[in-house]
Amino acid sequence: DSVIAWMLAGPDAVYTVPLPEAGESKRGIMETYTKGHAAEYQAQALIDLAFRMRTKITDFAKIKEIIIHGSHQTHYVIGTGSGDPQKMDPQASRETLDHSIMYIFTVALQDGSWHHVNSYLPQRAQRPDTVDLWHKVRTLEDTRWTQLYHHPDPRYRAFGARVEIIFTDGSKIIDELALANAHPGGAKPFTRDDYINKFRTLSAELIDTAAQDMFLSQVQRLPSLQAGQFQFHPVAKPGLLLTNTAQGIF
Repeated sequence: DSVIAWMLAGPDAVYTVPLPEAGESKRGIMETYTKGHAAEYQAQALIDLAFRMRTKITDFAKIKEIIIHGSHQTHYVIGTGSGDPQKMDPQASRETLDHSIMYIFTVALQDGSWHHVNSYLPQRAQRPDTVDLWHKVRTLEDTRWTQLYHHPDPRYRAFGARVEIIFTDGSKIIDELALANAHPGGAKPFTRDDYINKFRTLSAELIDTAAQDMFLSQVQRLPSLQAGQFQFHPVAKPGLLLTNTAQGIF
C-alpha cells in the first residue's frame, strides 16, 4: 500500500524522479514560488488580477456573469470543473474556500485586499452580495493556459488566467495576468523585507515579538553559525496550547 498505488496511477505504475548531481543547483527549490496571498497557488495571480479589474467596475450589482479561462489545474482543482458543490457553499470550511477560485476571486474583486483570516470568516463568506456574485462565477479550461502551466522552461511557465466580466447591458471587461505580483517574474517580486513581513504577520498570534526577533536574527546569520549555535526555543502565547488526553494518531 502506498501513495502511488492508492492515489496516483495504481500499484503497477512507475515514476522517474530526477535528482540533481553532486554540486548541481537544487532545481526543485529554485522553481518553488512564494505565496503573496493566503490561498491555493493557482489563485495567486487571479487575486492580483481581481485587484486590478475592480478599479474598472462602477456597479457590482450589474455584473451578470464572470468567466475565468484558466489551465486544466485551475478549472478542475479549484474551479467549477471540480464538480464540488462545497466550493459554492457559504457554509464551507476555510480549507474548502481557499480552494474555491469562485469564492476567492469574488472577495478579492469586492474588497480589493486579501487577509489570511478575515477573508475567510463566516460572516465574510455569508454576506448576501458576496454569495450572489460568487454564484455568477464559473471557470473554463483554456488549452493555452494549460500549456503555459506545464511549459518545460520556467522562464515561460505561467499560472494565471484570462477573466471576462460580463454586465447586464452586454458590456464586458476582459483582462489577464500570467504571473502573480509576488512571483520572481511578476510586477512586484517578493524581497527579503516581504518574506520577513509575511513571517511576522503569520506568527504574530502565536509568538511574541522578542521570539520573532530572535528567530530572524539567527536565520539571517546561518552561513556564519557553527553546529549547535542555532538556538531557538519559542514559547507559544498563553491559551494556545491545550492538554489533550486522546491516545493514538486519530
